Amino acid sequence: MTSRFRFLPRLAGALLLALAVSASRAEIVLHAPEPITALLTPYLPEQAISPRRLQTMLEEILATEGYFSPAIKTREEGETLRVDIEPGPRTRITDVDLTIDGPVAESVKTQLQAGWRLPAGEPFRQQDWSTAKQQILGELLASDHADAQLIDSEARIDSETRQASLRAHYDAGPRYRFGTLRVDGLHRHSPELVARYNRAAKAGDRYSEARLGELQRTLQATPYFSSVRVTIDRENAAADEDGRTAPVLVTVRERPAHRFGIGAGVSTNTGARVEATYHTPDLFGQSWALDGGLRIEQKKQTAYADVFLPPDEKNRRHGFGALAETSDIEGLKTRRHAFGVQTVQPRGSVEQRLSLNWQEERRTPDGAAQSTNQALVPDAMWTWRNIDDPLDPRRGTVLQASIGGAAKALLSDQDFLRLHGRWLQYLPLGQRDTLALRVEIGATLADSRQGIPQDYLFRAGGAGSVRGYTYQSLGVKEGSATVGGRYLGIASIEATHWFTPEWGAAAFIDAGDAADTAGDLNLAVGYGLGVRWRSPAGPIGADLAYGQRTGELHIHFALAIPF
Repeated sequence: MTSRFRFLPRLAGALLLALAVSASRAEIVLHAPEPITALLTPYLPEQAISPRRLQTMLEEILATEGYFSPAIKTREEGETLRVDIEPGPRTRITDVDLTIDGPVAESVKTQLQAGWRLPAGEPFRQQDWSTAKQQILGELLASDHADAQLIDSEARIDSETRQASLRAHYDAGPRYRFGTLRVDGLHRHSPELVARYNRAAKAGDRYSEARLGELQRTLQATPYFSSVRVTIDRENAAADEDGRTAPVLVTVRERPAHRFGIGAGVSTNTGARVEATYHTPDLFGQSWALDGGLRIEQKKQTAYADVFLPPDEKNRRHGFGALAETSDIEGLKTRRHAFGVQTVQPRGSVEQRLSLNWQEERRTPDGAAQSTNQALVPDAMWTWRNIDDPLDPRRGTVLQASIGGAAKALLSDQDFLRLHGRWLQYLPLGQRDTLALRVEIGATLADSRQGIPQDYLFRAGGAGSVRGYTYQSLGVKEGSATVGGRYLGIASIEATHWFTPEWGAAAFIDAGDAADTAGDLNLAVGYGLGVRWRSPAGPIGADLAYGQRTGELHIHFALAIPF
């Protein structure tokens, strides 16, 4: 008799399994208030799960949102598993006990307590509770207290009264100050090179996590290091009556001593190109950075070499360079060679660039006489940036102004004063739209444009200028060629809508011209549509523009990074 029913347990198990799978595969339909349905729907299982286990899972999720006594009922309705949920009253915070031990100023404690993200009266949410605790700890760690820690925390929940009592206890630890700079990983360069770039974490300054990050970003942006990590050395910190002084530890990996590169590309301004480059960050063993190369484009060919020195004690970076260039653009053939020195100094949000350049230019306009011009030009340029993102701005302003000139008495063929200014404004329109406004004006004050190299005159047209017209096609006619004029005026408005985080579309109107007198400026209008892609190097644009003056369509490519 026993053997006759030996298969029954197996059969019963199989039937239970089949029922469980059948119920779990049924469509789950929630009947609950709309916010609860929206909360739970993303967590509904796609694989087999029993109704009891489903109920337990939903209860756990609701508890994280402060619903600790929900009423959940499940029942099968054909192929549907109906789940009725009454969440009940939400648990709210009744009191918060926030304790911070250590040498923290009362004003700082008051500020931290005032910024607590889960105050009394708010609904209890597990995520908010975790975030609030980490916020206080993060603020302590970020400034002065590098050893701060959360000692203890408790969220006491009374499910009957729907009340939550919160307690968090911190130990701020001692105050820290920056000590001496210590650099690991150097082989060719000296620690003095790193010290020259250190404007953020000076010995004796109060510890700040943000200042360590600033130093790390500064060093990473130099031509010397491929990787940088900046921390403080707590193990070797020295204790005193004011706290602890910890050395600033900079760990670097140097870039290769020599780098060669070969590249190819295309520009709608100057055509297809090939390029060979060479870079060394340690010219003559002096930590001088040399960038040199040969670039061959359809409309322009350039050989160049630039040397940049490390910054001095006033954070000025000096450099010098040479260039040889030939071009054939809009019927104007030029051949020039130039030498120059410059110094660049950042001053907060303003960058100052002072330079002295000498160049000699031979120009041959189609249908006009050839001439040779030379000029020695001291120049000053200031750029002010106040934007939310240097590579992909949505809000802010960029202003740039320059002044330079030459005199016949100082190795120049013409007396002139050149003034140039640019303004770029970004305005956010909602969450996905941006409006960009651009204005550019220039004037070269002189008796005549004759004797002035083209670099100090103005032409317009092309990507980054007036779209809808070919590169540098707007200017002064000399023979059948277009040459630079003494005055420039450009204005542009562009609206961009981002369909996804990476892809967007733009509509724009540009207007501009270059002429030999201000009264001769006759703005050429171009307008069109474009595609935008957020690349790692910044937004790249491809535009189809119509030039109203010529009645022609032109395609333009550009990397849209603010000047």
